[in-house]
Amino acid sequence: MAGDDPIRSVAVQTGEGGGSRPRRRDRHGRGLRGRLVPPGVPLYRSRAQQFDDIVLEAVARLETRWEAELSDVEFAVQEVPDFDTAGEEGVPLARIVRGSPGSSDPASPATGPRIVLFRRPLLARAEDEDELSELVFDVVVEEFAEILGVDPEIIDPGYGDFG
Repeated sequence: MAGDDPIRSVAVQTGEGGGSRPRRRDRHGRGLRGRLVPPGVPLYRSRAQQFDDIVLEAVARLETRWEAELSDVEFAVQEVPDFDTAGEEGVPLARIVRGSPGSSDPASPATGPRIVLFRRPLLARAEDEDELSELVFDVVVEEFAEILGVDPEIIDPGYGDFG
């Protein structure tokens, strides 16, 4: 019987409040009816937004010591690496996009380097949020050290220490 009915959901227009937007319901009248948590609660933020917060915290940990060097570096988050990014070493956790030198054309100004973190591979390697936070911090330290051409231990003296 399940194969006989190809319609799985319908839009139901209610007569309340002018009805500018239809509400989605399944064929039994059930479905999302509204928000489950109010906007001020941490649960309200999506997983992607929570991951962005972890990246910002990792950068903030470095800013006190490396503020001048970090000023030109841009940080970005991408869901998964592009197909051409994956190498023989497996799925990368991040990559560096080198900046472009300045030109006299105002339409193409100079850009600094960009560190792109890949959200899904990092999430897959972490057991919990604390481990994810430390992993993101270590990846940010490694990529930033590569941009500066120094060892990660110089960027963060506690790099590689577990616990």
